[in-house]
Amino acid sequence: MMLYPAMKDLLAKVPSRYQLVNVVAHKARQIALEAEMTGEPLEDKPVSIAIRMVAEGEAENEE
Repeated sequence: MMLYPAMKDLLAKVPSRYQLVNVVAHKARQIALEAEMTGEPLEDKPVSIAIRMVAEGEAENEE
């Protein structure tokens, strides 16, 4: 099984694996909370959405 986007692509956006996990987890919690509050069903898991957002540069790298 291949991870998409590739880890090297994600690490180009966030400098360390530890920080990447924190950024993705934070964004995934925001996505899940927003979907719950609006009652909007998600087509994918919040973590998958957050990973794609990091790869596309849409998630903030909070230090």
